[in-house]
Amino acid sequence: MVVITSFSPPTEGIRHQQPATLAVMNKKELGKGTIFIAESQLSWVDSTSGCGFSLEYPHISLHAVSRDPNSFPRECLFVMVDTNIDFSDARANHENEDDEDDGEDELTELRFVPDDPTALDSMFQAMSECQTLHPDPDDSVSEGELL
Repeated sequence: MVVITSFSPPTEGIRHQQPATLAVMNKKELGKGTIFIAESQLSWVDSTSGCGFSLEYPHISLHAVSRDPNSFPRECLFVMVDTNIDFSDARANHENEDDEDDGEDELTELRFVPDDPTALDSMFQAMSECQTLHPDPDDSVSEGELL
């Protein structure tokens, strides 16, 4: 589960930091802030509120640069997360915490839209480098499978 809270962004192992980046979660704009692509996690902090979130790389199923206006109207870094992120739950009183895990796999789509679209390739490259530092143990290939 991802918690949206006020926190300090990472200070070590930052491969890319991009200010003035709009975060969009499942078509809902979260605001403009700074994305931190660090070796340990991907973080985003809202410039106005100081609230944000961090994602551990094993929960990131996919990342890509999207330039297709039919998919999204602006060029962005697209990130698919293997869990359901719900900002309304983070701000609520958690009245329905017992209903939180219903056993279904849920996904969250995040889009990071920098004011400077020329930064997208650098953002993607930094994400790729950091993702390789956290391989998925389920994706391991045995020597017998290589032959």
